[in-house]
Amino acid sequence: ARVLSRYVEAIAARTFSHQTLEVLASYSSVPVINALSDVEHPCQALADLLTIYEKKGELGGLTLAFVGDGNNVARSLMLAASLSGMNFRIASPPGYAVGGRLLEVAREYARDSGAEIVCTEEPLQAVRGADVVYTDVWASMGQETETEARRQVFAGYQVDSGLLSQADADAILMHPLPAHHGEEVAVGILDSPGSVVFDQAENRMHLQKALLAWMMGGLEVPLVDYR
Repeated sequence: ARVLSRYVEAIAARTFSHQTLEVLASYSSVPVINALSDVEHPCQALADLLTIYEKKGELGGLTLAFVGDGNNVARSLMLAASLSGMNFRIASPPGYAVGGRLLEVAREYARDSGAEIVCTEEPLQAVRGADVVYTDVWASMGQETETEARRQVFAGYQVDSGLLSQADADAILMHPLPAHHGEEVAVGILDSPGSVVFDQAENRMHLQKALLAWMMGGLEVPLVDYR
């Protein structure tokens, strides 16, 4: 980190272990961006908020339903949603829900923003009436040996046309990609009219450019209350 700090103006690190990221940041003299860790995926969450705002024109008061593993993407989305005043519902099988200190922090944010956080084991309870339906792979990077076991655990958590029909009529479908068609998403569902996954993927690039520009002092970001 000390050597890299002499070469660059910022470091974007994608690691298996969040602790590795924290050690890197502790020794770096330039900003370190979490490009993904096993705990959080903040760049993805920021790009997701950008996409939702782009499609819906607001964030506060909307309801986002996440179906699947309470993984790094889900945790960062929960924090981002609760900060922006967006209701967050997550449906996960027992043992795979979000929890711990990050859930406590999100609930604190939600109290301030007026958002609601709901954790359930029932996908239908999460999705019913939602403005945004979001899912992610059942086995994340580094969990390849658990793939078959997770397929069995998450078998009832696939987002298909039947589940989507329970969301708001104008709901959008999101996924951070790449997707496993036939697993967390039914085959063809990402090509349905409400799917915004490719706009979402593009917005990762724009968001991360803006993040770098802001961190380096080249971009003035107006303070906007999206609640």
